Amino acid sequence: MNLLEYAIKMELDGVDYYNNQAELNKDNELYNVFKEMAKDEMTHAEILKNKMNEITFELKDDGNLERAKNIFFSAEDFKTNIKDIPGQIEGYRLILDKEKESIDLYKKLLNDSNDEEEREIFKYLIKQEEEHYGIIEDIIALLNHSYEWVESAEFGVRKEEY
Repeated sequence: MNLLEYAIKMELDGVDYYNNQAELNKDNELYNVFKEMAKDEMTHAEILKNKMNEITFELKDDGNLERAKNIFFSAEDFKTNIKDIPGQIEGYRLILDKEKESIDLYKKLLNDSNDEEEREIFKYLIKQEEEHYGIIEDIIALLNHSYEWVESAEFGVRKEEY
């Protein structure tokens, strides 16, 4: 398996994982976040397949990730609506590891490539995966918030988040 095939497999694994996370969170705002991330991973796989098969493709930022991020940052009751599935934070940390693996792979491919079109693809994918990484970091921070802060007005000033 060459690196492009490996990257395609990694993206398709991400689609499955994010769709699974969406199902686990179908009763809260994370459902839409994970569905958007799964859609992005599928787009990444299609871009890579098209490049491998020498089919024309377009790299565009359609704002899906920003919309997904706004879903949970604008939800007033997000912190109370999200449920802590056992091991959820640890699961999200595993996602961070996978996103980091993707970023590292695309950086390696970028450095190894002399083809300008390929380089543009890898730059695009690095940016996309870094955005995914940031979203998952934010989700972890929101979940950790419930463990780290006493939610009572009598205990001083609380950090304003989101």
